[in-house]
Parts: sequence; structure tokens; C-alpha cells
Amino acid sequence: MAVSLAKGQRVSLEKVAPGLTEVFIGLGWDIKATDTGYDFDLDSSIFMLGEGEKLISDNHFIFYNNLTSPDPDKSLQHMGDNLTGIGDGDDEVIKVHLKKVPADVQKIVVTVTIHEAQKRAQNFGQVRNAFVRVVNAETKQEVIRYDLVEDYSIETALIMAEIYRKDGEWRLNAVGAGYQGGLQALLDRYS
Repeated sequence: MAVSLAKGQRVSLEKVAPGLTEVFIGLGWDIKATDTGYDFDLDSSIFMLGEGEKLISDNHFIFYNNLTSPDPDKSLQHMGDNLTGIGDGDDEVIKVHLKKVPADVQKIVVTVTIHEAQKRAQNFGQVRNAFVRVVNAETKQEVIRYDLVEDYSIETALIMAEIYRKDGEWRLNAVGAGYQGGLQALLDRYS
């Protein structure tokens, strides 16, 4: 049975799923019946942060044009861009091999942004049923789930969750923080 988190809650991955080594992070959303004249294109991205909560390098920003982390083990892999978000289940997926993530990576930040949000007059207030979940890659069992319930009516970028190291183990923080300024706002924060 998966642990369901509320905004701001933190949990140890080891406590909820002892021995967990490889996960996939599933992100999903639906679009409200809103006509902005454009299709919605939401994009998931991962920021692999080191000391000072900054990107270790440009190659540690994982997204649809840089699908794999730069480490030799390719510990993080983005499984590709879903241009529509149509359908049930995960819209985008990132695989993470927790045991192979290099030691200099202190935090893995999971984000979602709206492509060309300003040009298309779109925001997360027009999105519903957004969630992030952690699934045991070996058993395919959902371990943790965080459903966003807030109305982000002016935000165009969201930090969904953070997976971080503490006391030698991986933990998850259900963040749910919204930002104006789209992907650039997040790049500015972590660069």
C-alpha cells in the first residue's frame, strides 16, 4: 500500500520500502476544459543538485533534450516527452537507480513546467489531477504518492517533489511549490 503525502510532508524511502534500489518517478496531469487557442504541453524536468542546492553542471539538468544523467552509470533517465498529457496514468516517467546516483548529488528536484505558457496564456490553474508518485521498479508497486490539490492560477512552473540524502538514506519531500516565469524561473533558482 502506497504512502499518500500532503504538501510539505517528508518520508524516508527506506522506511516505506526497505531495500529500495531502483524507482521510477511517474508524473501525471489532466487539462481542464479551457480553450486558450493552443494545446497544453507540460514538461517534467529533473535538477540534480550538489552543494548549496545548485546544479552540479548543465548536464545535470535532465529534460526532454537531455534524457540521461552524465554519470557513467546513467543513474537517471528521462523516458521522453508526452506532448498532450491525454490518457490515464503517468504522463511522463523518470527512472532513478538510487544506489548508483553519484555521491556529489545531494538532491534530485522533480519539476513540471508549461511549455510556452506566457505566449499561450496558460497556467497551472487550468490543470487538474496533477500528481507525482514513486514506484518500485522491481515490483511495479507504488510506494509514495503526492496529489496536488492547490489552485495554482498564476503559476507556470511547479516543484513537485525533492528526493534528497539525509543520514545516509534517501528521503522524499512533497513540495508543491509554484512559480511564475516558467522553466526560466527554476533555472535561475538552481543555476
